[in-house]
Amino acid sequence: VEADDQIALLSKPRNKGGNSDLASAGFNIINSIIGSGIIGLPYSMKEAGFPLGVLLLFVVAYITDYSIILLIKGGNLSSTKSYQELVKKTYGLVGYLILSTLQFLYPFIAMISYNIITGDTLTKVFQRIPGVGLDVLTDRHFIILLTTIIFTLPISLYRDIAKLGKISLLSLILTIVILIIVMVRTVTFSPQVPKSENAWIFAKSNAVQAIGVMSFAFICHHNSFLIYGSLEEPTLKNWSQVTHMSVSLALVISVVFAACGYMTFTGYTEGDIFENYCRDDNLATFGRFCYGVTVILTFPLECFVTREVIANVFFHGNLSTVFHVVMTVVIIAVATGVSLMYDCLGMVLELNGVLSATPLVFIIPSACYLRLSKERWNHSDNLISCLILVLGVLVMAVGLVMTVLHPQECSHGKEMFYCSPSNVS
Repeated sequence: VEADDQIALLSKPRNKGGNSDLASAGFNIINSIIGSGIIGLPYSMKEAGFPLGVLLLFVVAYITDYSIILLIKGGNLSSTKSYQELVKKTYGLVGYLILSTLQFLYPFIAMISYNIITGDTLTKVFQRIPGVGLDVLTDRHFIILLTTIIFTLPISLYRDIAKLGKISLLSLILTIVILIIVMVRTVTFSPQVPKSENAWIFAKSNAVQAIGVMSFAFICHHNSFLIYGSLEEPTLKNWSQVTHMSVSLALVISVVFAACGYMTFTGYTEGDIFENYCRDDNLATFGRFCYGVTVILTFPLECFVTREVIANVFFHGNLSTVFHVVMTVVIIAVATGVSLMYDCLGMVLELNGVLSATPLVFIIPSACYLRLSKERWNHSDNLISCLILVLGVLVMAVGLVMTVLHPQECSHGKEMFYCSPSNVS
């Protein structure tokens, strides 16, 4: 295939589009990026050093943007319509099975983390409501079961991802409310929190784990083909537009959130930023409520992906209504069961970032494109793909070693030392 033919292949529209306009697809991408991962971004600043952390956020956002478009280019070049088909065509059955495992594990662990966050945040919300006291509503197990049965399971039973567009918009609005709360508390609360030693140092030794946490926050590759296929007119031009818009907005939200969270708590920043705020802080409690709702609304997007991976590997992509319902119930039951047993996933989230997110963001899209590309070796797409591939392998190897040697501490549910009865409320 000559370069001209390749350009024609890359830009050709899919045969049949879905029901999503550009805005709706954009909200789905942003919602996929700004899930549970955003809560760990201030912690990634503590890991990397604040100035380097902000720079790394920009790098990870650029790589995310570039590699999502690269994925769809690879799909068009190979005439494939899912991430799994693309890898199967380029790297055979072994590549396909590795990808399917990663694609299942990443959103599945994300679902577990969403449940844990729901249990942690909403119980603290109910503790602040007069008269609730130590009722069942302050028991995390009960809250996780309640939200699963009433909200996440029914929404996850949808078969069309385009229907989640409006839910994604609501989730995005709540995330902006959380962002405003974190910004307000940077001004009003940070003077009461003592600054840690070396708070503004340029770089720290755990920068590689920070890239893992950021990759975990920014990954939306597992949803890319689903969202691309849902576009009314799925063309590369439309997809690039949606991707640039969504990743840019997600980057702005992420940088502001990470900077404000870190500037408030510096070296005391926890993996879950809401663990840093005092229990009697009513504004932070409202933020916890908004975040709990955001996470409940993001959960179904991840469930869509885990279900599609299983359907493609074992059922050739076609599920009857009965199988669809049974599989959704089983996936959610297992995720809920695990989240009821474990209440601290700090190290697991870091490992998920390094082991699942990094290959899905950095390594696989680049490797597939390099194998399919007919351009000269020194073409910019090939050179950038090579660079991203090497960076991904380094982050994965070093990050894994560092995460095992320096696991994230978990101060789960503990009141911070700077909280006192006279604190802000």
